[in-house]
Amino acid sequence: MTLVLWDIDHTLIDTRGVGRELSARAFRETTGLEMRDQAAIDGITEAVIFRETAKLHGLNPSRPDFERFATALEEQHIEHAAHLRERGHALPGAAALLDALADSGVRQTAVTGNVRAVARIKLEVFGLDRHIEWDHGAYGEDADLRPDLVAMALRRAGAAAHETVLIGDTPADVEAGLAHGVHVIAVATGRSTAAELRAVGAHVVFTDLTDTEAVRTAVQAVG
Repeated sequence: MTLVLWDIDHTLIDTRGVGRELSARAFRETTGLEMRDQAAIDGITEAVIFRETAKLHGLNPSRPDFERFATALEEQHIEHAAHLRERGHALPGAAALLDALADSGVRQTAVTGNVRAVARIKLEVFGLDRHIEWDHGAYGEDADLRPDLVAMALRRAGAAAHETVLIGDTPADVEAGLAHGVHVIAVATGRSTAAELRAVGAHVVFTDLTDTEAVRTAVQAVG
């Protein structure tokens, strides 16, 4: 059975800046400092983002510091879920595609730099969570590097790489899937162009997820 590994931010949803605002609140709560700058986030896991952002503020955080930050970040997303719903949105075609893949018997989970609790809240807020097998995914607290997250998800799901599809919007998503022989479908819904995603080796590139049948056909061609 085919397994889809979904990225979340800029693949399924766009928080339109709310995510950064909530990260800043959690950073202040954890460190006592205002977050003046944030490390690059595209394709990076939450643990690395926190560590590198802390270094920009003269800090040398420990793993317990990150764990406190992750808890604070979850609490911020719970408290401000309504704000996230008002400002952010599911990307066009995301809900229809999730439903169509489920109807076709495709298993779906998440491989994301978000910590698991935040990933779940983000998809729940926009009604995109019902087909996600959360226990089979891999998240920002599980490993620093995305290729390691892909490997972890394959193990947790008991899936073979040749029957697995990763769908994401960044070169880091593409490279993580390719590192383990996973078929990669890229969508140019984030900061990377279709040409950039093809250049790093994505097997198929779509401008967005609105052509449900075309994306489903691309997924079902795997395996």
